[in-house]
Amino acid sequence: MTNAGGAEAGDRKGPRIPLYISIVGGMALGLALGPFLGPFATPLGEFGKLVITLIKAVATPLLFFAIVNAILKTEVKGRAAARMLTIALINTSIALAIGLAVSNFFEPGKHLLDESHGSGSDAAATYAGKKVDFLKTFISYVPTNFVTAFAENLIISVIIIALLLGFGLRRARRELEQDGKTSFVAIEDTIATLLRLMEIVLGWVIKLIPFAVFAIAGKTVAERGYAPLWGLGVYVLVGLAGLTIHILITFQAWLVLYARMPLTRFWRAAREPVIYAMGTNSSLATLPVTLQALDRLEVSKASSTLGACVGTNLNNDGIVLYEGMAVLFVAQASGIDLAFSDQLLAAVTCMVAAMGVAGVPEAGFVSLALVLNTVGLPIELLPLLLSVDWVLARARSVTNVLSDMVLSIMLDRGAPTAAPATAPP
Repeated sequence: MTNAGGAEAGDRKGPRIPLYISIVGGMALGLALGPFLGPFATPLGEFGKLVITLIKAVATPLLFFAIVNAILKTEVKGRAAARMLTIALINTSIALAIGLAVSNFFEPGKHLLDESHGSGSDAAATYAGKKVDFLKTFISYVPTNFVTAFAENLIISVIIIALLLGFGLRRARRELEQDGKTSFVAIEDTIATLLRLMEIVLGWVIKLIPFAVFAIAGKTVAERGYAPLWGLGVYVLVGLAGLTIHILITFQAWLVLYARMPLTRFWRAAREPVIYAMGTNSSLATLPVTLQALDRLEVSKASSTLGACVGTNLNNDGIVLYEGMAVLFVAQASGIDLAFSDQLLAAVTCMVAAMGVAGVPEAGFVSLALVLNTVGLPIELLPLLLSVDWVLARARSVTNVLSDMVLSIMLDRGAPTAAPATAPP
């Protein structure tokens, strides 16, 4: 599978500029040229919207094939699977709570709202004061047909269809195997190929991001000057604060209170995966290093494989926390007041979206675009957020790697034959 950096190592034929450096360069160029763009700023802004539209168009079928493929290929049964699901759900729920809490407390979107003279954009201004009824929206997403869900990029409907089809195919495979037939392999290969196709196409779209960042940064500075930079800075700081809280409190509390593992021992082993995740911007690409670190911590192969390999699609604390914070940021910046019940329903959407797109390029931002589209919040601000997402993306990857490690350790400590956590390295 393509890593979050957008390309596989085997595809590289020579040195390439990392995506985050290209994004920084595009942003710097846009900020520098913005005051001189004049009438050229408007069409540049449309290019930024075009990239977001392409991401949505590719992400929906990718989400569908990723879920169906995972259902067909994942064979985890019994008590170990139940424990993995329970722990992952607890961690992601805590991550969501932190994301919503920091966004409600600091209200970072209001900084962008104030500096944009009442709204993030003219289109977003139409949402000012609007109440979003997510419960009615969720009910309406029960699919009545297969076409509408994909045509309108409704991830809840797409996920329901994918679950039905995935488990239906598993049942069909089991029946074929009982009859001694093996023709089902062709169907599995087709789904895996279509998933890979969507990953490749999304990788191509991701390569347009530096140009989109240049376009939207230039348009923003041309129309509003440098004032929105403060609002974006607050957005980044609040996101980083939420991820840091989750790492230092949630993860370390599990290690100390449940696993009884010395923190110094854990961080010695985790140091290399953390650094690698920062560089690659991918928890998936960091997986071999993560498994080596778990070996040094004397975590059993069964637990590390279950927690870091199988559980990685369910255990995306970094993405979920970021999306919970970012959804509220967009609502605040657009003048939309979300009730607590509405925030919880939006949070559920974040969780299922993060599970579906785990491991794809820029997974957090891709799933955020789908979530906003699904729950009816404006997406006009997304190109602007894209300009600083390279910072938060690395923090999300680090959080996801640490989440995989902590999950593996917790699974191992709960196993009947688990080794003592305090054994010397």
